[in-house]
Amino acid sequence: MDIQRPLSKQPLPKEAKRVFKGVIFDVYQWQQKMFDGSVQTFEKLKRKDTVIIIPITEEGKIILIEQEQPARNPFIGLAGGRINEGENIETAACRELLEETGYETDELVFWDAIQPVGKIEWSVFTFIAKNCRRVNEPQLDAGEKMRLKFVTFDEFVEIVTDNGFDDLEIVMKVMRAKLNSKKMEDLRKLFLS
Repeated sequence: MDIQRPLSKQPLPKEAKRVFKGVIFDVYQWQQKMFDGSVQTFEKLKRKDTVIIIPITEEGKIILIEQEQPARNPFIGLAGGRINEGENIETAACRELLEETGYETDELVFWDAIQPVGKIEWSVFTFIAKNCRRVNEPQLDAGEKMRLKFVTFDEFVEIVTDNGFDDLEIVMKVMRAKLNSKKMEDLRKLFLS
């Protein structure tokens, strides 16, 4: 697959300097000329790109994850995580799928790539993993508690459009499909055929 990294709505200028290096976020600043000729300090965060995976079993069930993480309210979301340094996007998606669900796939379908926040240099790549089969127990990080939830396509649509679903990139796409029966049917076919 030749997947292009989406462009940011506010690209990080070449002259931007990193002023803080964090565990997840780095902070960059630069001097920006304003329309009136004055100059102001602008800043932007940068973090590793991430993947989201929508796993679908051989039986056509979509795997959601009920999650708990320290210092955060419980939520429902999908498998996903950071792309490691030098790691291929598809490899990261398959690794995160296996680590968080114990499932693997031979049919990974690229669905979307976005930079969801203009002030963060960060791309999110979304995949649909079809015909997933269980091969292992999930291998969770110390800060993760997860329980798999198997749902139908219709249940998925209802859960995603409820307030408790965490992956906002997915929420927006499903909400748009709900407004148009043709788009919803196309989405159903994409997931289940």
